[in-house]
This record gives sequence, structure tokens and C-alpha cells, in this order.
Amino acid sequence: MAFLLYLLSGVAGGVLGGMGMGGGTALIPLLTLLCGMEQTAAQGVNLLSFLPLSLAALPAHRRNGLLRCGPLPYLIPSALCCSVLFSLAAAYLPAAALRHGFGVFLTVLSLFQFRAALTEGRARRPRGS
Repeated sequence: MAFLLYLLSGVAGGVLGGMGMGGGTALIPLLTLLCGMEQTAAQGVNLLSFLPLSLAALPAHRRNGLLRCGPLPYLIPSALCCSVLFSLAAAYLPAAALRHGFGVFLTVLSLFQFRAALTEGRARRPRGS
């Protein structure tokens, strides 16, 4: 049964990662809630899975013309620095703090997505409706 839960968690993470939405938004909660994994271990698994997932998704996004390389010189150094700093910080934080922080992140992300969906829905609605 555990194998099936891990397999389904991987599928969910892969689907979201392939769409460019961040597989960790599904993978970390699934590993902690469904599989009973500690938050720090789930985050580690997410980091390990990120590299092959992104390498598999990049060619498809490139073929579809969805890659914009202009901001990369600004994004990569800052992302690398923050990754190192916050991974070191996460190693010292209690698991409860990581869980709460990730929960807040997911809540804020969902609010932004909800707002974007409402804005897009209003833009598509014909006038006078």
C-alpha cells in the first residue's frame, strides 16, 4: 500500500511539475499527509525530484515557445543564493515551523490563483452580462 501512495504522490508531483506549476506544491503535502513523512524529509525528496522533473519538462516548454531566457541572469544567482541560505535555515528550524510556513505559502498561492481566475473570468465575460 505504501508503494501505491508514493507512486500516486510522484504522479501528482510530475503532472504539476510538467505543467510548470511546481510539483512540490503537491508533492510535499502528499508525502507528509498521505505517506506520513517528516516535513524536512519531504522537502529533501522534493529537491531531489526537482532536477530530473525540470530537465524532462524543459524541452517540451522550449518546443512550445514558452521559455523566456531574458531574466535568467537575474533569477539564477538570486535563486541559488536564497536556496543555500534557506536550506541551511530549514535544517535548524523545527518541523512544525516548516509545516506552518509551507501552509502559509500554499494559502497565499491559492489566493493569488483564485484572484487571477476571477480577473480572467471577468475579462472573458461579454459586456452587458
